[in-house]
Amino acid sequence: MYLTKNELEIMDVLWEQKRPLSRGELLALPEKKTWMDSSIHILLNSLLRKGAIREAGYAKCGKTSGRVYEAALSCAEYYVTTLDSTRMQPGAAELMEAYLAAKPLDEANRQKILALLSETRE
Repeated sequence: MYLTKNELEIMDVLWEQKRPLSRGELLALPEKKTWMDSSIHILLNSLLRKGAIREAGYAKCGKTSGRVYEAALSCAEYYVTTLDSTRMQPGAAELMEAYLAAKPLDEANRQKILALLSETRE
């Protein structure tokens, strides 16, 4: 799945807020956005078509009700799908090595990864 820069900005807001958001909230929350307010419907419809977001019901917005949207996948899940869609797919060991070279782990993350590796061994 490929998301445009503008679609990723909307996803970043949804991932950061960790709750369903209305169209109005998506327009108001980002401090810096590169997309125009008038394109919100196009962006939301595109994200729905791609399966990146889903409708999560309705919420009262002033005098009317409107749909609310939530992320259909986590940030990590999105980036895994991005890696899977490239022609050159590095192995997991190479990815981990490159990641650790760029950003060393703190103790909490190191323990979590070791626990995950231990689980997969079983």
